[in-house]
Amino acid sequence: MTLFVSFEGPEGAGKSTVIRRLIPALQKRGHDVVATREPGGTDIGEAIRRILLTSHHHAMLAETEALLNTAARAQHVAEVIAPALASDCIVLCDRFVDSTLAYQGAGRGLTIDGLIGLQSFATRGLWPDLTILLDVPVEIGQARRLASGEPLNRFDADAVGFHERVRRWFLRAAEEDPGRWRLIDATVPEGDVVRMTLNAVLERLEFEGVLARGEP
Repeated sequence: MTLFVSFEGPEGAGKSTVIRRLIPALQKRGHDVVATREPGGTDIGEAIRRILLTSHHHAMLAETEALLNTAARAQHVAEVIAPALASDCIVLCDRFVDSTLAYQGAGRGLTIDGLIGLQSFATRGLWPDLTILLDVPVEIGQARRLASGEPLNRFDADAVGFHERVRRWFLRAAEEDPGRWRLIDATVPEGDVVRMTLNAVLERLEFEGVLARGEP
């Protein structure tokens, strides 16, 4: 059964780790799974990702960020996500449209309505069936980033206030649309986060299955 799941959250929330652990759990249950990320997921998207994350591009405008992310997304949907869904796969995507609304909208101050219109154009109206918000306080996420040993990127250098605005937008979006969002406390042990996330995905699969069968 097809299902499009996006994963959102502040820096250091553990999205890529959770996705990596969900893949075999879903495959064991007989599902075909495609895991991907944004910005990226295609050759063009990965090239754009390098531009966006490179630390020395500190002069980049918020508008440039939004347009580059959206350009990568358009390629990603056409080349990876839409074909996978058409093949009845479960797509697990590390960040999608909501990251642009949170980072370039709430974080950078661009208008949300304008960004939503841009995303609808780029995705041809495709939105996730389920969005998992892995939530951690900003200070915990930043500490995890520093402890990971991974190279820091341009967004890691942003002020704490920027990351707080991003987190608040995610939390508000999840509260306002509980039908699509599932909030997961990502400060608990990793195994618990994976279990709660897997349960959320399986519940949505069952819900979509009921709709497909036309059951009351």
